[in-house]
Amino acid sequence: MIAKPAYPYLCRDEYRNGRVRYRLRMPGRKAVTIKGQFGSEEFAANYRIAVEGDASERVGFAGKTGTFNRLGSEYLNSAAFANLAAETRRTRRYCVEKFLDRFGHLPVVTLEQRHVQKIIDDCKPGQSRIVLSMLRALVALGIRNGDLNGDPTRGIKRPKVSSEGWHTWTEEEIAQFEARHPIGSKARLAFALALYTGQRSADLIGMGRQHVRHGRINVAQQKTKTRLWIPLATPLLAIIEATPSDDLTLIVSDHGKPFASAQSFGFRMRTWAREAGLVGCPLHGLRKACCRRLAELGCTVHEIKAISGHKSIVEVERYTHAADQTKLADRAIARTSTTHTSAQNYPQEKKA
Repeated sequence: MIAKPAYPYLCRDEYRNGRVRYRLRMPGRKAVTIKGQFGSEEFAANYRIAVEGDASERVGFAGKTGTFNRLGSEYLNSAAFANLAAETRRTRRYCVEKFLDRFGHLPVVTLEQRHVQKIIDDCKPGQSRIVLSMLRALVALGIRNGDLNGDPTRGIKRPKVSSEGWHTWTEEEIAQFEARHPIGSKARLAFALALYTGQRSADLIGMGRQHVRHGRINVAQQKTKTRLWIPLATPLLAIIEATPSDDLTLIVSDHGKPFASAQSFGFRMRTWAREAGLVGCPLHGLRKACCRRLAELGCTVHEIKAISGHKSIVEVERYTHAADQTKLADRAIARTSTTHTSAQNYPQEKKA
């Protein structure tokens, strides 16, 4: 959110705890926090110092028409960027700024498919898909502006991700966490909400008692804009009722405040997991564990989607990849035993 026209590229970040921070976000440069009371002489002086920076940075920010600095600036202030989910904006902005640090001074028209492929190949496996999405957004804007005649990202395939992805919590790991964090603790409530609702961290931190009606909790997913009414499982309902809280949100930090971001909540969950002796058990793995459990109970893909909010059947299948094969096989054979005609009904061989 732009704070005021008098301060170009100044963004106002307001957190759930009421704290406000002003950050200067200039394309091709690192974000800078502006100290002082907004509108004061001290604030204006600190803003001016941050904008001027050093000589090399001023040249990069000049944003000559046709350069990536200018294109990146236009994109970060576009409606397309503003319409992204909050967490997606955070990741996309970081990605754009890192890109402009390296290539902001170059003319957009010089971008070729081989350059895009090299950039993607140089990324870490978990970042390559994000970087490609960012490049496609910049290229689309460059084509509309007339900076590009063709699409250099066309033909670039989305890098494959591991079929496993985030680690899915096992039943043993779930039991270990629950043994360390008893019912009534903040950790157990946060854990149960993630495990029994199967929602993303950005949606979990916004859940409150005001969203619970008639045994269901209402979720408006930030990433997909999907609205869900998820029935509260009996264990989850019992944990919510047993956890004292006067806060607007169900999940709060050790300071009694809502988490400022999904990332900070993920860090705290990692700490709670380590206290239980668990390493390599991320928060997102509980979303996958929820889907795995539903699959093992015999739920269809569409039934699982109704809980997780996934848009793609392929994604649901990837999330349920860790479902116990033996349980699924036993249930499948048990069904064949009850649905097919018993052996006594088959024609008997006639005796000689």
